[in-house]
Amino acid sequence: MSKRWPSKLWVVRHGESAGNVARDAAHAAGRPDIDISARDVDVPLSALGHRQSRALGRWFAALPPDTKPEIVLSSPYLRAQATAEEIGKASGFAQGFSSLVIDERLREKEFGILDRLTRLGIEQRHPELAASRQLVGKFYYRPPAGESWCDVILRLRSVLDTISLHYGGKPVLIVAHQVVVLCMRYLLENMDEKEILAIDAEGDVANCAVTEYVFDEEKDGGSLVLTKYNFVAPLEREGAPVTSSPDANVAAR
Repeated sequence: MSKRWPSKLWVVRHGESAGNVARDAAHAAGRPDIDISARDVDVPLSALGHRQSRALGRWFAALPPDTKPEIVLSSPYLRAQATAEEIGKASGFAQGFSSLVIDERLREKEFGILDRLTRLGIEQRHPELAASRQLVGKFYYRPPAGESWCDVILRLRSVLDTISLHYGGKPVLIVAHQVVVLCMRYLLENMDEKEILAIDAEGDVANCAVTEYVFDEEKDGGSLVLTKYNFVAPLEREGAPVTSSPDANVAAR
């Protein structure tokens, strides 16, 4: 049983992205559209996002050698990969680390027809969808050509199966997105809709914030136990500003 789960599991949201900056600018200006020229998958880190990622890397580098991430899985999105790479450059990975594992199941929630629209833009251009989302709720609502939180959870279930099958007993780091962090909590802590949405309502997951689980062999016959959530002390120690803006597609989140 001790080999079923990683010895430690970290789930980290990527550093601040150019999309976060563009979203804030759109909301400040009261615009319906978020001005991003690249595909969402190609949106890079901002300069601050690189700084945050390096600060987090130095925190991982200061961990005891046998507790640093040995397996690192990343969303294929550029901002997540760049965050993982910055952590590695700061010597944040274990000596046994070989290469970054890109897993498309860790990608951002897909927003479909609502992509690149602010909440105002959705209300103006798709009032019927805004009303439907209000009725169904953010956990179950699936925009046309997009995903619900349940869709994300479905693909993350298989990610956890892969981790338990191949990476038991090892320290594992996942670098992904805000909804992925929350949905991982939903799965690992056996939550329901009400519980996870209450956590979401408390505030956004900060860029480069750490969610940490440690394997406890005595709990429920062996399980992962939450020890940190939205942990931003590594950034604060380095003087890197903490940001928590949702990604550019927040209106559909």
